[in-house]
Amino acid sequence: MTKRKKEKGGNNDNELSNHNDGVEKGIEANKKKWKNMAVRTLWTFVMIGGFFAFLSTGHSFVVILVVIIQTLVYKEVIALAHVPSKEKKLPWFKTLNWYFLGVTNYFLYGESIIYYFKKAVLVDAFLLPLATHHRFISFTLYCIGFVLFVANLKKGHYKFQFTQFAWTHMTLLIVVCQSHFIVNNIFEGLIWFLLPVSLVICNDIFAYICGFFWGKTPLIKLSPKKTREGFVGAWICTVIFGFFVSMGFIINEMELHDLSC
Repeated sequence: MTKRKKEKGGNNDNELSNHNDGVEKGIEANKKKWKNMAVRTLWTFVMIGGFFAFLSTGHSFVVILVVIIQTLVYKEVIALAHVPSKEKKLPWFKTLNWYFLGVTNYFLYGESIIYYFKKAVLVDAFLLPLATHHRFISFTLYCIGFVLFVANLKKGHYKFQFTQFAWTHMTLLIVVCQSHFIVNNIFEGLIWFLLPVSLVICNDIFAYICGFFWGKTPLIKLSPKKTREGFVGAWICTVIFGFFVSMGFIINEMELHDLSC
């Protein structure tokens, strides 16, 4: 009997110890969670402040920022499909990727410059021929790139090379063309850049907040910290935010006009 009592007492002590360990771990995890939120909140305000500071520099610097981000995104997306072992056997492979980016930028941003700054471009002796024959020059540059791609084809690597060629052009279509439209919006008025970006910022912030307080169900395996509750909460909050911001601009038409200049 005494032995059984001792064993029973020992089991209770172990259970109590395990319970205390679990409570301590839960408290520690909770503290870490709130500390992480405090750090994220601080850097959120820092980044938003930096964004508005950069926005205050004017159209030109915002356009430069968009082009820099576009180039970095293009580099990252192109890198997803790279196979270093095959690329080493193909000279000028990476060079062609950057060449097509340069040609695409020349065509798209050239179109924008000619459209928005025609009064300055069409009176300049150097820029006038470039503006007049802009599309022909762009087409010629692209043809040169295509010829270089064909000349670079190697037996045994055709499938890989054509796959990369298609990947490059899809990336140009999705990344570069999209940033081109963003730049056109900036030229129409900074408000058309500020509004969509503010919606993205709002969505990102409330996805984290809703996920922090109510998130339980994982959204996707690719990002296990994202939750369905955070996704739905962010969607609702972004719609509400967009509605009230739009109503604010409608009420204050003069301010909207100033931001569009």
